[in-house]
Amino acid sequence: MLKKLARTSYRRRWPVVIIWVILLAGLLAIGAGAGGSFKTEFGSLPGTESQAALEILEERGFVERTGDQAQIVFTSEAGVQDPAVEAAMTDLFAAISAEIEQSSVVSPYEPGGERQISADGTIAYAEVNLAERSNEEYLDAGERIRELGDAVAVEGLQIEYGGNIFIDETGGGSSEFIGLIGAVIILLIAFGSVLAMGLPIGTALFGVGSGAALILLATRVMDIPDFTMPAAIMIGIGVGIDYALFIVTRFRQGLREGRAPEDAAVLAIDTAGRAVLFAGGTVVISLLGMFAMGLSMIQGLAIGASATVLMTMVASVTLLPALLGFARERIDKLGLPHRNSDDTRSGQTIWHRWSRVIQRRPLPFALAGLVFLLALTIPVFSMRLGFSDASNRPETDTTRRAYDLLSEGFGPGFNGPFLVAAEAENGQVDLATLDGLSQQLNQTEGVAYASPPFPNEAGDAAIIQVIPTTGPQDAETEDLVHRLRDGVVDEAIGESSMEVHVGGITAATVDFADFTGDRMPIFFGAVLILSFLLLMMVFRSLLVPVKAVIMNLLSIGSAFGLMIAVFQWGWLNEALGVSGTGPIEAWAPMMIFAVVFGLSMDYEVFLLSRIREEYDRTGDNASAVADGLANTARVITAAAAIMIVVFSSFVLGEDRDLQMLGFGLAVAVLIDATLVRLVLVPATMELLGKANWWLPGWLNRILPAVHFEGEPESPPATPAAAPRTVAQVSGE
Repeated sequence: MLKKLARTSYRRRWPVVIIWVILLAGLLAIGAGAGGSFKTEFGSLPGTESQAALEILEERGFVERTGDQAQIVFTSEAGVQDPAVEAAMTDLFAAISAEIEQSSVVSPYEPGGERQISADGTIAYAEVNLAERSNEEYLDAGERIRELGDAVAVEGLQIEYGGNIFIDETGGGSSEFIGLIGAVIILLIAFGSVLAMGLPIGTALFGVGSGAALILLATRVMDIPDFTMPAAIMIGIGVGIDYALFIVTRFRQGLREGRAPEDAAVLAIDTAGRAVLFAGGTVVISLLGMFAMGLSMIQGLAIGASATVLMTMVASVTLLPALLGFARERIDKLGLPHRNSDDTRSGQTIWHRWSRVIQRRPLPFALAGLVFLLALTIPVFSMRLGFSDASNRPETDTTRRAYDLLSEGFGPGFNGPFLVAAEAENGQVDLATLDGLSQQLNQTEGVAYASPPFPNEAGDAAIIQVIPTTGPQDAETEDLVHRLRDGVVDEAIGESSMEVHVGGITAATVDFADFTGDRMPIFFGAVLILSFLLLMMVFRSLLVPVKAVIMNLLSIGSAFGLMIAVFQWGWLNEALGVSGTGPIEAWAPMMIFAVVFGLSMDYEVFLLSRIREEYDRTGDNASAVADGLANTARVITAAAAIMIVVFSSFVLGEDRDLQMLGFGLAVAVLIDATLVRLVLVPATMELLGKANWWLPGWLNRILPAVHFEGEPESPPATPAAAPRTVAQVSGE
């Protein structure tokens, strides 16, 4: 099947390229025109209190409270109650209420608004409540509010805007560009040819571009969070270039063996291409495994990322052989001086010598590597899931300046209020009881202020706004949510038949973190079991997959530990350009685990398949390990270096979510491709010896056969070198 596909793509290269150009342009045009809007929805959490509170707001006449909450924060040296300031801001609030549909503005100048003015009278805020809507509509509303605010001209008056609808989206695309430049440099070093370098880049861009268009289309039918696109592009560029790297490397090797260009392209797709489909399919399956979390936002993220990986796979086995048909023997044209160096004979490489060093003292190396990785994993036990707030954004962002003004004037808790929602199934809510609840809340440790109950027009529901003393991302705020739900509210309500729930955006993010944290071990376990079964079928061994699962856990655990040290504890965060500390984004560990699992499976299969081939040929485990490492280490290192550069480039951006994702992926790949593959694998395989390949006979009979590589074609009669499999990628 793959041979036929490769041969067809090679021979009909012009139609294939034209189809891809039309496909990419068409998908982008359709996506831009027919796509929906991104929607980052934390509130849809079945069975949680925040979801119950949201349903009360939706059904009982508080529709303007169901969406994002924002603030217009202003300060004046003359005082916010100066007549000129008050007149201008009152007109602004009226204009916002008139122009923004399904919104309400709670002004500090209204009766009862005194608490929205700081004690010294220099800082005040208006609360802007919006009904639920798409991400694009939120941003449109934020842009219009800022336009109205910019028209206010009062000397000495500073207006800032708090809330996600006002986030400054600057510098988009710079991280992707930096990552591409880094990949170009590494490919030039690895291939030594400008033309050979360009093929993986072009293939990856076509795959990522079409995947991005599919994400735009998916927003029409499902909830796709706004950070899906940059995350998918990051992953797509990394894996797309890597997949094409393996295929182009195998094609060039075929040419050096004396094969005709077409035969070399067919063999490359049937061997390296098969590996690409295996590795990419594993990434897609593990990403789609996030559907088990049962959250629409996570499912949208999984669809977006897996669609991009899928399109890079398709481009690698269809578009790339067509491009190879254009390049043919000219693939080494425009070469660099170092390209003709040849250190590919296993016995002469540094990797072969390194493997022998490990094999002479396998136990000390294995123990040292294990202890080091376990030490890096220790911070995982203090991982706190959640979401960062505006205090982590750059000071050039108006939301950061608004956050700082609110903290200065009222305390950090004003940036993340709760909303206590009460309803009566039959009749009216008991306002006296709710007033007692408000008083009880005001006496609760960790609460800065709780408003009196505010009933709806029908009188069958009411809300109380609660301002904590700590910021939205603080651990104390999370503890307060649980304390209010587990005791304070129930004690104040007593025997009343009212349903009372603690909700709001801040409480919803706490629920989201708890929800994902409870289900994450199930997801991790399912992925590891899949990894074990796949590797057992491929290598017909029990110990090899067990060892692989343990090493995957160690590499990912180490990456999580370093991520916690930087982003949660603040170690080296200034040096890395990370602003402030905070919890680990609740969705990030799942995403990192799914992607790294697929990538590590890729490296695992490339390395172990070459070791297994040598073992089957010689029966000598030590030589098989040394030769396998020597013939795969260079390409694995080059592939890993590309991913590390691409992922690390996102750390240079200003979006903390993407900084965290890029850092976690880069560190995990670095650890997996170096310490795990170059130290732990050869050391443990030397210690286990022939036991590596043991499998009970009865299990061998019932397991289905999984072939990682296709049957290689016979080499030409007078080859330039002995033929090698895809796993024996050389130093091109």
